[in-house]
Amino acid sequence: MRQVFCDYCGRPAQLVSSTEVYNGLDYGMVWLCRPCVAWVGVHKGTDEPLGRLADADLRYWKRQAHKAFDPLWQGKEKRTRRWAYEWLAEEMHLPIEQTHIGMFDANQCKHVVKICKEAKNNGYLQKRLQGS
Repeated sequence: MRQVFCDYCGRPAQLVSSTEVYNGLDYGMVWLCRPCVAWVGVHKGTDEPLGRLADADLRYWKRQAHKAFDPLWQGKEKRTRRWAYEWLAEEMHLPIEQTHIGMFDANQCKHVVKICKEAKNNGYLQKRLQGS
């Protein structure tokens, strides 16, 4: 079995049912560090983490990042998620392989929120959409 370690304390995480962290609701398995109350879901049918273990603060900022980012590709233009992540990689000056909200820390998530709000406010995305 895969080994996953907590980004906060370095201890091994345990693969457990998500019912342990979602008040009895079952969303599949998660890697959990009980001492840090940090967890991450897994790809369905595997033990592969969807990203990094997240504590309450990071979970908050990941939700905020997705709230700002997801409309860019789920909106009326119907762009692909890949297209949106390529745009985000360019804006964050990161390789595409390192550009995924699931892997970001809180500061990177805050940066996503800022970038997306600025792009929305100045019409940058509309201009890019017309040119692509």
